[in-house]
Amino acid sequence: MQDDRQPGATAETDPCADPWTEAREAHRHPRTVARRLAHSRRGLWLIGVMSFLESIIVPIPLEVVLIPYMMARRDILWRIAAVVLLGCVIGALLGYGVGYFVFDTLGVRLVEWAGWQEQFDTTRTWFEKHGFLAVLAIGVTPVPFQVAMLVAGVMKYPVYLFVAAALIARGIRYFGLALLVHVFGDRAMEMWNRHKKSTVATITAVLVVAIVLNVWVF
Repeated sequence: MQDDRQPGATAETDPCADPWTEAREAHRHPRTVARRLAHSRRGLWLIGVMSFLESIIVPIPLEVVLIPYMMARRDILWRIAAVVLLGCVIGALLGYGVGYFVFDTLGVRLVEWAGWQEQFDTTRTWFEKHGFLAVLAIGVTPVPFQVAMLVAGVMKYPVYLFVAAALIARGIRYFGLALLVHVFGDRAMEMWNRHKKSTVATITAVLVVAIVLNVWVF
């Protein structure tokens, strides 16, 4: 496997801890975690695991770590986006499996514990009407993506369509961040903080229009 460290970093001085530790630290010091990832030989692996954790249940402020990491490692910018997307999709499949196989036991408890019951019911209704586009829209909005995973599994939605929707939705998000860094460089974090709501709203509006016009039906 190719070493993804910045020049000068060594295995003996690797600053990163395990993914759980880095995930907890991300809440308090996201830029510090991003710097450690940039100087770690395991940076790509760790950001992928953090994406996996964030996609299932662990509340990690991934963007505020991911953008500075991308800014520090513009030499592997698109690879970072791909690894984060992969981690997210693997997590999505796990959530789908919970909904498909063990929702009546583990899934119900998870929904109750997280306080997602109202969102779950709303998403299920929307999913029954729009399926593929419902996953797309939820994947790029602040609605918990975990809810979409569980609903897709509960409804036995075709897994290949679920994966395709997750790839498109999260691909827009993560490769969009990579594009932001590519275009704006060191100003990317400022641009994200200033315009993230309008960006998400624009993407959501496009998807809603597609639903209304029935452009894409599955």
